[in-house]
This record gives sequence, C-alpha cells and structure tokens, in this order.
Amino acid sequence: MSLLPLDQLSLDVPATVVSISGKGAFRRRVLELGLLPGVAVVRTGQAPLGDPLTFQVRGASLSLRRSEAATIAVEVR
Repeated sequence: MSLLPLDQLSLDVPATVVSISGKGAFRRRVLELGLLPGVAVVRTGQAPLGDPLTFQVRGASLSLRRSEAATIAVEVR
C-alpha cells in the first residue's frame, strides 16, 4: 500500500490517516474534527479553482485547504 499526502488522494479512493504533521491550532482543530490516525477518509471533491478540498470522515463532510491537507499522511487501502 502506498503512503501519500492527503491533498494528493484521488477522488473516491478510500484511505487511512497515518499521521498529522501540522502544528498548533491547526493540528488541534483537525484532531477535534475527528481526523485521527487510523480513521478512514475519502476525498469527495474540490472547489472549482482547486482549493479547498472536501473529504468524508466518520460520516461527516470536512473541507481543508490544500496546504493543510498536505500536512496529513494517508495510506491508500
């Protein structure tokens, strides 16, 4: 299985969060939203200009800037 940054995940491809390298308030916000290591995530779309990206996490829709998603490593299932 391959490891890649969340912003590089293709549409509708299931993956599992491996690590979050962001710091401070961003890291705390992402963890509070349920994006934890071991959690399944699927990229569901993006804004017309490519930023932000949308993801399905634990049954909820989550939007992240591309730069924020780049700090999250996932493993494609």
